[in-house]
Amino acid sequence: MEFDAVLLPARRARMIAEGLWHDRTINDELDACVASCPGKVALTAVQVETGSVTRFTYSELARMANRIAVGLTRLGVGKNDIVACQLPNWWQFTLTYLACSRIGAVMNPLMHIFRERELSFMLKHGEAKVMIAPKSFRGFDFEAMVTGLQPSLPDLKHLVIVDGAGANSFDALLSGPEWEKQADAQDILTRHRPGPDDVTQLIYTSGTTGEPKGVMHSANTVMANIVPYAQRLGLGADDTVLMASPMAHQTGFMYGLVMPIMLRAGVVLQDVWEPNKAIALIREHGVTFTMASTPFLTDLAKTVTESGTRVPSLRIFLCAGAPIPGPLVEQARAALGAKIVSAWGMTENGAVTLTQLDDEDERSFSTDGCPLPGVEVKVIEVDGSTLPAGSIGKLMLRSCSNFGGYLRRPHLNGTNADDWFDTGDLARIDERGYIRITGRSKDVIIRGGENIPVVEIESLLYRHPAVAMAAIVAYPDERLGERACAVVSLKPGQTLSMEDMVTHFKSLKVAVQYIPERLEIVATMPATPSGKIQKFKLRDLVRAKD
Repeated sequence: MEFDAVLLPARRARMIAEGLWHDRTINDELDACVASCPGKVALTAVQVETGSVTRFTYSELARMANRIAVGLTRLGVGKNDIVACQLPNWWQFTLTYLACSRIGAVMNPLMHIFRERELSFMLKHGEAKVMIAPKSFRGFDFEAMVTGLQPSLPDLKHLVIVDGAGANSFDALLSGPEWEKQADAQDILTRHRPGPDDVTQLIYTSGTTGEPKGVMHSANTVMANIVPYAQRLGLGADDTVLMASPMAHQTGFMYGLVMPIMLRAGVVLQDVWEPNKAIALIREHGVTFTMASTPFLTDLAKTVTESGTRVPSLRIFLCAGAPIPGPLVEQARAALGAKIVSAWGMTENGAVTLTQLDDEDERSFSTDGCPLPGVEVKVIEVDGSTLPAGSIGKLMLRSCSNFGGYLRRPHLNGTNADDWFDTGDLARIDERGYIRITGRSKDVIIRGGENIPVVEIESLLYRHPAVAMAAIVAYPDERLGERACAVVSLKPGQTLSMEDMVTHFKSLKVAVQYIPERLEIVATMPATPSGKIQKFKLRDLVRAKD
């Protein structure tokens, strides 16, 4: 694979001069852990449905990473080859990334909610050579799905199945044989180690252009975010992280996989969100920090309150993905005893703004935080002029953690010659430098921290024979922040029910979380004189019916 991470070279000199890029990779960090704390438990992976628990010390983590790395080369994986990984928060996810990093391969994390439609585009666009997936998870047969996809993907040479029993199982191909002891292993493990500016992660984000965009990150861009993030939160080697947010999202990947290794800390992975289990894990492992979206915080606070089982070790719950309701901050503070930190970020940058530990609680529900060191933000008018404090406009940022660009989509990179990135969000900045996201100039709905690609879903809805015009709009939800509503006008004589719509989307193999959860039929669509649907009127219509 040839990567076009065109945004990185121009920033390098300034980032190094300002001490914002650290020129280290995950290999350097893992090797340092083995040298300083080899026997410390680095990773505890818990499968909620089966009760399985797997632990690795740092020395065991490095040894297994080496083993899997050599195993990947036996499958033909080399430098800059893509290894796609559609796994829940299982230990194999973490180890696959560490193994890829040993040999200069690039990991492509894929959300386990994705189905044939999303995967067929991402695997083809990224030219994945190996795909790693569960045999099954939460009742869905992943092995059957990816096996059915493979014939249409000429670059995809191998399917590796976790918890499978055949010759293509993860254990048989990667984690079982002692590959690291073979004669050529040391050469393999050192020959193609990536540099800090090499692409190390390809992760897709729901776009506003009708198809996902492949975000490219290097070790320098990832670690430039994690260092100030951990410093602001006062995190270090004595902390234990609970990560129940998917590691195929930047939240889980950056702060549940990479950050604990950088801190020489421990992490507990939870593959299925269940608040009672989370409470038990926090208590058993002395968890001090976790990060998740608002529904997780709601569930945890409610369950702690109702059960009376406290979580005294938990110091910080960082909440991102949607604004935190004020009453929830008060309830969570009382129930958990932890500081509730509000944050905002993007796949392209990681966390951009965080509230501070000594901020009054009000800041966590009235703002999305202030920029991390190495990040600048401004709000601009349509003509590009900077707006004063309190004014709403387009949010621009210039960050040491800004991505390298979109794979094969440089025209969409949204970054100008001065390195300012157009976030696609509307915001205001107060006199203390704290931002508040007020809306989106991009057409995306965020449901429980998961972006719904509105343009793509609308185009699929138009395929239904009953639909004349269609639009997808958000409506508020107390737990998830937003849900999606389909507003449709019908062709003469046609009917459409909620069941019909869901069946239609399922027939197109759309991820269940992307399917609108509400349907409204209108006689005519409100539109501008040029024919553009006026979504603000549709949002008002939907909310008026609540």
